[in-house]
Amino acid sequence: MIEEGWDALIPAEAAKPEPDDLDILYGKVFKTSEGQKVLSHLRQITIEQSSWVPGEDASFGYVRTGMAEMVRMIEKRVGKTNHE
Repeated sequence: MIEEGWDALIPAEAAKPEPDDLDILYGKVFKTSEGQKVLSHLRQITIEQSSWVPGEDASFGYVRTGMAEMVRMIEKRVGKTNHE
C-alpha cells in the first residue's frame, strides 16, 4: 500500500544514504589516527584558509576553492561510515 499525504514524506535527516564501497574505503583510510592527522592537515591548508586574497589573480581563488571542495568530499564520505 502506498502512503499518501504529508505522512509519506521522509525528513531529509532520516533519509541517510547507505555508504557505498568507496565510502567504506575512505572511512578505513581516514578514520585511523594517521588518517585523521592527514585530514586535519588538509582541512587547515584548504578549508580554513582564505580562498580569495586581494590583489591575486582570481584563478588562484578558483583553485583553492576546488581544493577545499575535495577535502569536503572526503569528509562527507568518511561521515557516511560513522554508524559502522
